[in-house]
Amino acid sequence: MINPTQATQHAAQNQTTSASKTSAVTSDFETFLLMMTTQAQNQDPLEPMDSSDYASQLAQFSMVEQQVQTNDLLAALATAMGSVNLDELASWVGMDVRSASAFHFDDEPITLFTQPDPAADETTLVIRDEEGNVIDRITVPVTETEYVWAGTDSAGNPLASGTYSATLESYENGKLLSEQLASSYHRVVEAQAGDDAIVLTLEGGLVISATEVTAIRTGA
Repeated sequence: MINPTQATQHAAQNQTTSASKTSAVTSDFETFLLMMTTQAQNQDPLEPMDSSDYASQLAQFSMVEQQVQTNDLLAALATAMGSVNLDELASWVGMDVRSASAFHFDDEPITLFTQPDPAADETTLVIRDEEGNVIDRITVPVTETEYVWAGTDSAGNPLASGTYSATLESYENGKLLSEQLASSYHRVVEAQAGDDAIVLTLEGGLVISATEVTAIRTGA
């Protein structure tokens, strides 16, 4: 992952450099005004400088000052982009990651990982489609933490490829104790640097944050 210490150091260096450049620009502008004032005070009264010349000089300096500030901003953006470790992004691609999220079913049985409530005496795995409709409710052993879902509905009919989710409901004496989203493994096909974390695109088009990953294994 991106090293927070390095990011802080980059930010501190940027702030120091930016402050130095801003101070220099301010100093130059004050020097320019002083010179222009001195020039006005010491001009030949018989041949005074046209006021439009002052305005032209001021406008030119203002343009230079704005360009310097724009360059500083672009440099800061470039440094921020450069702080993202491309090797780190590349290391995600091709790996199988596990996360508690929706999953993509593509006509192959998929292993779902669950964690029953310790006090549960009954657990039910609830399968839902992408719209949240309940497809099936499957009673599973309380001690079971892995379940291979074949991709069928309650009548045993094969389901179409698509996005599904599985939630484990834990009960004690018929009372619902908890609902926990099951997790599953999927291959990473793309990794991007997001605002706060690396964003991973999985096979099937699902997108998750790297912070949601609970386990990683080498892609087969």
